[in-house]
Parts: sequence; structure tokens; C-alpha cells
Amino acid sequence: MAEVLVLQHVAPETAGRIGDAVAAAGHRLRVVRSFAMEPVPKSLEAVSGLVVMGGPMGVYERDRFPYLRHELRLIEQALRSGRPVLGICLGSQLLAHALGADVRPGSAKEIGWHEITLQEAAATDLMLSDAPRAFTGFHWHGDVFDLPVGAVGLARSAQTAWQAFRYGQNAWGLLFHMEVTEPMVTAMVQAFPDELAEARLDGREIVARTATHLPTLERIGTRAFARWAELLS
Repeated sequence: MAEVLVLQHVAPETAGRIGDAVAAAGHRLRVVRSFAMEPVPKSLEAVSGLVVMGGPMGVYERDRFPYLRHELRLIEQALRSGRPVLGICLGSQLLAHALGADVRPGSAKEIGWHEITLQEAAATDLMLSDAPRAFTGFHWHGDVFDLPVGAVGLARSAQTAWQAFRYGQNAWGLLFHMEVTEPMVTAMVQAFPDELAEARLDGREIVARTATHLPTLERIGTRAFARWAELLS
């Protein structure tokens, strides 16, 4: 049984479907809740995989959130050792930064249910090869990143050029949220009302659209995360 370390930055953004896939593969999760001041491990000793979840903070706010520095060191360790890595939203931004790419605020926040278009390379990607070329994903981000040197771009949206990438054969960054469950979507809407107000979005509409779009996203995510879990040893 392998152990997967999950770095969680805010209460609503749990491992969700990722945790389900890891458990279904016979492995266990060890969750570190940075928002609850739980210390980030100094090394990945005895850990087979690393999952870095989302959050409202930015990669460039390391002085305000010092634990991000420790998380970046763990990501770098995982990349050097070839351990499976999965970065979601903020996690994808941290992964991109660790690989030398620029991470910065986007022109506008991308929140809610918006279409994802897979790029040609996704057709042979371990995680996304079974996914339809276009589907509706769940988004909640304000920052964007450049594609890291040596990485393969996998997906985009109308607003954001890089929604997913792979580095090597063991590290993936997903800016959009493929891991969410219906309770997670509701919890995020309830947790970040100021962001919704700033973006002039109706949280009730986002929750209402979940019933339409989540079943397809769940099928895609369940398969993708199961394949990622196959890399664990």
C-alpha cells in the first residue's frame, strides 16, 4: 500500500475524486491542512505520490504564506525523484513555478462552469486520452501561468491558454477542477462570496448548473485519476 501526501490549502478544496481514486487503487492519503497550521513535511520520505490542491493565495505570496516555500521544495523533490505529482488549480501554478514558468494574475477571474478544449497531445496522454475533445469543466482561479519549458500542453479554455499540462511522464498540472463533487462546489460558493461579488457572478446559478455538468466531469475525472493512481508504488 502506497501513501499519497495531499497538501490542502482551504477547507472546501479537498482531494475529492482524487482521494476516491487513490483509495480504490488500494492506497492511502495523508492530508496536511495548511489552513489549519499543520506543518508541511520537510521531505517525501515514505511517500509515493504528491497531490497539491487549490486555494485563493498566489504563488507570489510566499511572504504572506510561508508554507508555500516548503511546498515548492516538496514539488521539486518529487520531480527529481520521479514520484507521481498532481497539481490542481493553485497546485498547478506551484508546479509550473517549480518548473521555471511565470505565474501571474490573469486578465479576469475564471469562475464557474466553462468549456475545456483538449489539445492534440491529450489524445496520447495517460490521464486524458479517454476524455472527449471538449467538455465543461469547473473553474475557480484568478492566476494563470506560461507553459513550462519541456512541458506538454494538454488543454485550454476560451479565456485561458493553458488549462492543463504534463511534465515528463509523472507530473500533471490541472488549472481547472476535475476533482469536485457537488458538496465541494456548494462549499466553494459559500466560502468565497466576495470573489463572486467582485466578478459579478451568481453563486446560485453556479450551483444550479452543477447537476447538468458534473456527471460528465465525474466520469472523465474518475478515469483520469484512476490512471494517475496506477503510477503509485
